[in-house]
Amino acid sequence: MIKDQDLLSIQEARDAVMAASSAQKKFSSFSQEQVDRIIEAIAQAAFEQAENLAILAVTETQMGVIEHKKIKNELASKGVYESIRNEKTIGIIQEDSVAQQIEIAYPYGVIAAVSPVTNPTATAIYKTLIALKAQNAIVFSPHPTAVNCTIEALKICQQAAVRAGAPEDLIQWIAHPTLKGTEALMQHKDVQLILATGGSGLVKAAYSSGKPAYGVGPGNVPAYIDRTANIASAVQQIMDSKSFDNSTICATEQAIVVHQDVKDQVMIALANNGAVLLKGADKEKLAKVISPVPRTLNSKIVGKPATVIAKMANINVPSSTRVLVAEEHLIGKEHPFSMEKLSPILGIYTANSHEDAVSICQQLLDVGGRGHSLAIHAQDERFVKEFAAQMPVSRILVNTLASVGAAGGTTSLMPSFTLGCGAYGGNITSDNISARHLINKKRVAYGIKELSIPKPQHPKNIQDTSPSFQVNEEAQWNATMIQKIVEEIVTKLSV
Repeated sequence: MIKDQDLLSIQEARDAVMAASSAQKKFSSFSQEQVDRIIEAIAQAAFEQAENLAILAVTETQMGVIEHKKIKNELASKGVYESIRNEKTIGIIQEDSVAQQIEIAYPYGVIAAVSPVTNPTATAIYKTLIALKAQNAIVFSPHPTAVNCTIEALKICQQAAVRAGAPEDLIQWIAHPTLKGTEALMQHKDVQLILATGGSGLVKAAYSSGKPAYGVGPGNVPAYIDRTANIASAVQQIMDSKSFDNSTICATEQAIVVHQDVKDQVMIALANNGAVLLKGADKEKLAKVISPVPRTLNSKIVGKPATVIAKMANINVPSSTRVLVAEEHLIGKEHPFSMEKLSPILGIYTANSHEDAVSICQQLLDVGGRGHSLAIHAQDERFVKEFAAQMPVSRILVNTLASVGAAGGTTSLMPSFTLGCGAYGGNITSDNISARHLINKKRVAYGIKELSIPKPQHPKNIQDTSPSFQVNEEAQWNATMIQKIVEEIVTKLSV
């Protein structure tokens, strides 16, 4: 029995990849119908256990809200399934009779997946569905503080898949995850792709593994409330979104930017929706709890209720408090209210004009959310388009909850728990990652254009000056000279 945790984790990674690789070779012969039957069974089984998995996740991680995690699990199962159920991912997926071209899909093979502590069960279900839909096997490295709930979600998926006819080892995991074990998984020679959802260090490790990788960046999401917004609706949506699962979704609003013309209305609406505005000493106490070590987030507040965080800061707030709010005008990692907080805490910034709003939002994104998402509440469609064009993000959520909207819950975006940040955020894609990103395509292209190749006749065409010709000529000259020298020596000696 291996006692060293790193060695144990590394061995588990190797064994898991070996088993998954063998299973995937069998799975690669399955038809589209067989694959679709398997992912439908997985989605149904996970959906039925959505609440139980939510309870397990909150109990183990001490983060989030059971009722909200249940919604995440439902979106990750049924929502993701419905978005990919009719997609062709096997064999010939497209034929263009005009262009005379055929596209044939083929899988990556074995996918290494890393799941975060903030959305452990939902991420496990979602990644399993999109990986198998694309005819891949998948091996998970769960977050160390969410191992049990993640593995339980994977067991539900695995058992449903096997019952529907899948090879037994198609879904694998590391039961004792460590950093070394995760690195061994990502660097394994039989892993062809990495799906990395987690902190920036993890994503960098995935990119440094030498394998193709889909990673994501942090989401420091600003929410701009324009003077044309429906204030009551905007504030309610921001508060519902910010308190959803205690702000553990990376697309959740982290700061409100409000136009000065409607600021008073917004402040009243916030108070009416369960927000508590902190000032003076209370604001300073909360700032120290958010970031006890300058420029870093206190992990102890992640996913905790507003009342619990207030108690940590020795601040008295009503038991009905949903979100803690503080006005701010400074922006930077040294200013906690401008950071990504992953908890029900909001900073509020006042914009004097549209141009000022653009500037504030851009500065907030520069702190740590470039490429991710932004919310805007406005009724002026022309302004929305102008504003969106200037934002360095991949998703602009209009008049909706940013958290679940970005993940496809309240919008037509692809349901996903891995949100690409594109070139702005150093990612290979700005898409919501889905099954279509986990296949390769062969292209069969027929000749449809005539091309006449002319014979070389131009007088300035390059002549034969190959090195071999020059070397042979030089060698012949050297041989002649040597022969003459030898003959002269022989003549002198004979005299």
